[in-house]
Amino acid sequence: MGLTIGVDIGGTKIAAGVVDEEGTILETAKVATPPSAEGVVDAIAGAVRTVSATQQVEAVGIGAAGYVDDKRATVLFAPNIDWRHEALKDKIEQRVDLPVVVENDANAAAWGEFRFGAGQGHDDVVCITIGTGLGGGIVIGGRLHRGRFGVAAEFGHIRVVPDGLLCGCGSQGCWEQYASGRALVRYARQRAAATPEKAEILLGLGDGTPAGIHGRHISQAARQGDRVAVDAFRELARWAGAGLADLASLFDPSAFIVGGGVSDEGDLVLDPIRKSFRRWLVGGRWRPHAQVLAAQLGGEAGLVGAADLARQG
Repeated sequence: MGLTIGVDIGGTKIAAGVVDEEGTILETAKVATPPSAEGVVDAIAGAVRTVSATQQVEAVGIGAAGYVDDKRATVLFAPNIDWRHEALKDKIEQRVDLPVVVENDANAAAWGEFRFGAGQGHDDVVCITIGTGLGGGIVIGGRLHRGRFGVAAEFGHIRVVPDGLLCGCGSQGCWEQYASGRALVRYARQRAAATPEKAEILLGLGDGTPAGIHGRHISQAARQGDRVAVDAFRELARWAGAGLADLASLFDPSAFIVGGGVSDEGDLVLDPIRKSFRRWLVGGRWRPHAQVLAAQLGGEAGLVGAADLARQG
């Protein structure tokens, strides 16, 4: 199969792109994400029609945040769009007259990294995306592992602290409450409130109060050596690395790929994640260690991965 289209549904925008067999994006279109569920369907179809107008494409892959069924057709549940058992495949196919594959967005990003990014050369990889929340994807033996019902790799909702912090999913102690962008901001605000003398740079980038600290401030302050900002990244990394050690016991991959907005900080966060991973890896003195790699495709991983999954049908 030749050219395919990948679609990445974000909270504020929907991106569609024509992708070739080498993972190169040839043309893109972006539209604002509408507030209504049906509006999102129409926006996806419109973006697909736009990028396919001048290209001969053969299929469409859609990356959607939420649970996607085993047939890659229906979004069973989406946290940010009012989709409940949404027949997305059928609705888009009717609008664009092309075969459609629907996949969880983190799975699509993991597949993109496996095929064209940091995972090249590995047959067994586990990806985590550390953004506002925490997601992931699993590739075993060169195949995307989706589970029997299509909803595997929801790593963010593994309970790591019994009766811990309340999560948006309704449970308590989920991993993403301790290793995510939201967690990073919480760590920084708590530390700045307790020791403001160590957070002068960080507080100065906001409104001077702990409540005024946001993610971009923490990144900038950490690069300038602010002690509270650096400590906040280290705390996030401690939880992230410990979680990877647990996943190593489950899947024994040759590589972990860390993506998402937080990972854009590079070694500022990746080095302490690697250190924590080594610290908590069971039998680490005697067993091979998986590599912990930075994602390479950035925000395009989901679009590229979805397009490639559509190519495979």
